[in-house]
Amino acid sequence: MGAAEAEPGPSVPPMPEDALSDVDYVRELAQFILRNCEQQLRSVLLSQDPMLHFPLVIEFAELLDASPSLAYLIFANPAKFLPLLDEAAHGAQEVVFEAFKDREEMVLKEFLHARIDVSGSPLECPETFPRIGRLRVKHRGILLTLKGTVIRSGPIKMIEGEREYECRKCKQVFKVYPELETGNAIRLPMSCPSKGLKSCGGTHFRFVEGSIVCHDYQEIKIQENVHVVGVGSIPRSIPAILKDDLVDMVKAGDDVVVTGILTAKWSPDVRDVRCDLDPIMVANYIRRTNEFKSDIEIPEDAIETFNQFWAQFQDNPLKGRNAILHGICPQIFGLFTVKLAVALTLVGGVQHVDASGTKVRGESHLLLVGDPGTGKSQFLKFAAKLCTRSVITTGLGSTSAGLTVTAVKEGGEWMLEAGALVLADGGLCCIDEFDSMRGHDRATIHEAMEQQTISIAKHRGSEKTKDTEDLACVWPLPLLRRYIQYVKRNFQPILTKEAERVLSSYYQLQRRSALQNAARTTIRMLESLIRLAQAHARLMFRNEVTRLDAISAIICMESSMTASAILDDAGNALHSSFSDNPDQEYAKQEKLILEMLKSVDHAS
Repeated sequence: MGAAEAEPGPSVPPMPEDALSDVDYVRELAQFILRNCEQQLRSVLLSQDPMLHFPLVIEFAELLDASPSLAYLIFANPAKFLPLLDEAAHGAQEVVFEAFKDREEMVLKEFLHARIDVSGSPLECPETFPRIGRLRVKHRGILLTLKGTVIRSGPIKMIEGEREYECRKCKQVFKVYPELETGNAIRLPMSCPSKGLKSCGGTHFRFVEGSIVCHDYQEIKIQENVHVVGVGSIPRSIPAILKDDLVDMVKAGDDVVVTGILTAKWSPDVRDVRCDLDPIMVANYIRRTNEFKSDIEIPEDAIETFNQFWAQFQDNPLKGRNAILHGICPQIFGLFTVKLAVALTLVGGVQHVDASGTKVRGESHLLLVGDPGTGKSQFLKFAAKLCTRSVITTGLGSTSAGLTVTAVKEGGEWMLEAGALVLADGGLCCIDEFDSMRGHDRATIHEAMEQQTISIAKHRGSEKTKDTEDLACVWPLPLLRRYIQYVKRNFQPILTKEAERVLSSYYQLQRRSALQNAARTTIRMLESLIRLAQAHARLMFRNEVTRLDAISAIICMESSMTASAILDDAGNALHSSFSDNPDQEYAKQEKLILEMLKSVDHAS
């Protein structure tokens, strides 16, 4: 085990559990809740629906500061002390109700659940916040926190939580709880569990009518992030149980942090198969982190670096752009056109919503085609590093269900399990060996690429020159990630009249060309050109699409064609290189393109 894993948990001296009675623990916890959660309790009491389940979020860091001994007991023995915390929450609720019922219209709630949030506390250390793949027996029974992505969400069920029995001999009423290890089966005690100087020893019990308490219940499966998995390792997953207010809070594809108790249950009894104990997490608290998935902290000094950089290249902007492109996959020599295309794809254009509410996506898609050894996989892997949320998969052996979603049957029930495209929601999905997919498999991802939706219905060594050597060092991977995120977040470029005229003329030229006959294809080409031009404006640190951006988009589009309509030498992307004077070379290409487009304007 590495040094990082050996860090101890909360350094709090253990407190003997028999030091106080349960009543004393509940009283002390209730006092803490009243001091720190009064506003939450008032909000719960003001709700007029008494049958809903309400969470009461308790910050573990605050509890640790207020009572280290109690915090340690909750961490070390949550199975006992979390129910006591629920009891304390109900007691605190009654106190707040009595204090404010005359001033506000309040209703006591029967279903109030204390939820432990460990954010900012010592429980975020590696020992109590391990990777899913590092879970071991030593983690069983303590308050544990896991982080991962929901890859499967089961249906919401109703499950029995407890029932009461009465001893026929001493008339003692006691509660019986289902055992998770045995599939939530109810087992009666061997003898009466009555407490006192002497047990009655009764063995016959009567069920108390109307004593069954039921809970909402849902099982999900959480998988560790692929970025934390070592080379050659498979991402591990673990099922988690959600109850009451936690059900239906997350869906497949969500990034979550779950706090709860690690326990186990017997695997299904299958003939000739050994029955094992499978680990499972009983959640006490769950938090979605999707809203933070695209948030990269961009310090002020980084923003100042961006501004100074573009001020330096104000007179030769394309030289500055190429300096940025040098930081993309620097281990591959040349391939300027490919690196530009990757950058424009990552930056993306602006989503457009028309008056009818129809959305036109702003993101472009990139297909890399080439012989083996030309660096396609290297570009995919580097692009995944630049994106805050990314998934790399392979088309070799993948099915349509594996890329989108699949319905799996487990325990006699069907559940949805997320594929690569769902897990990459809001991020980047890189598919290597795309040509290995079968024809109908490729067709299933067209909807995700074009409409950005997924239907579930299915019946089956770097280049260096004298001018750019020092500049390339300015853009290491972390800074490049921040730059891409910053321009996507802060720039929404709009087309100038001149840029719109250039793109429109090129569109008309393609309509008349024998290279493009289908109207549908050219309409999509116009949309792609607009997205590329907007992405180029973002890359150039601007909020408007100029003629330079429009022509750069045309050059990029021309280089993707086997036969170019304007630039004869634009299609050789494999041998494209970084120019020593890109602004001068662009001026020549601009002049040629504008002359070709003039004929279209005159004909119109």
